[in-house]
Amino acid sequence: MIFHLGELFCGPGGIGWGATHADIGNEEFGIVHQWANDLDESTCRTYTRNICPNEPESVYCEDVHTLDIEKLGAIDALAFGFPCNDFSLVGSKLGFKGKYGPLYTYGIEVLKMYRPMWFLAENVGGLRSANEGKAFDKILSDMKDAGYRIYPNLYKFEEYGIPQARHRIIIVGIRDDLPFEFKIPAPTGEMKTCRQAIEEPPIPADAYNNEPTKQSAQVVRRLNLIGPGQNAWDVDLPEDLKINTKTRISTIYKRLDPEKPSYTVTGSGGGGTHIYHWAEPRALTNRERARLQTFPDDYVFEGSKEQVRKQIGMAVPCEGAKLIFEAILKTFAGIEYDAVEPNIVDEE
Repeated sequence: MIFHLGELFCGPGGIGWGATHADIGNEEFGIVHQWANDLDESTCRTYTRNICPNEPESVYCEDVHTLDIEKLGAIDALAFGFPCNDFSLVGSKLGFKGKYGPLYTYGIEVLKMYRPMWFLAENVGGLRSANEGKAFDKILSDMKDAGYRIYPNLYKFEEYGIPQARHRIIIVGIRDDLPFEFKIPAPTGEMKTCRQAIEEPPIPADAYNNEPTKQSAQVVRRLNLIGPGQNAWDVDLPEDLKINTKTRISTIYKRLDPEKPSYTVTGSGGGGTHIYHWAEPRALTNRERARLQTFPDDYVFEGSKEQVRKQIGMAVPCEGAKLIFEAILKTFAGIEYDAVEPNIVDEE
């Protein structure tokens, strides 16, 4: 069966790419784009260019609060990486009281209206503990009430060959009148380093979104005193190079360890948060960041340099999404695959 996928909060297309490239070796099972929605204009241009260049009208660049979901059209599957700002471990932790907390409910509305056969929902690992766990319990309850059996799991993407320590709650739901039981795909056992991701093969000289980063003389001096895998707090910096902040976030001016996966790629933040090369005294380019998120080099991001940074940081790793979508397709095709018991606790 070919599943027609709708997406809310589609972002630049990490989920969309993973879905449309999912391949289980059986042409009768696949996923195709049907429609998508996001609020940000440059993000929508990125999604359209890379996922559905011949169907720009299928991408609705609108605020989900006022989006007419009746016009979207029937779908077999839904994906929604609902905005995670208020569920993140970094930030205000407002949960349901915040501006973004209730946005998952628009996904619930689509599930109730179109009754797709399955869905995939994604959020940060901090979702599990938001509002003392009440937010997560409420979300799962609403998904069940919409008519779905649900399979939540905390995926540690570095355990699946993604060159980045990125931990995300992903909830797969299967409509409860269908006889299929999803299983959590087992980690691949492969570990890919950030050096491998960025250097093998080398990024083409004419690659898009690979503009060199510009560092001040002070930042260059600071980075030259920080070793691979270290941050600004790990070394005794001279007074004029010290960071004067009340909170000591571990990723401030942190340089990558070339023999490990990257730390989590983020989409925003000021000085010291851009992810720093292990050997060169500079921040990564957007294309290097995209490689850590497993976007292919021909994936073109639209917008300004900071808009592109935000898009890349908020995306789901393409290859990570692909792996989970392939497990869903195998579930419906009756193909066995290595599986593990679900886990929703981040011990780190």
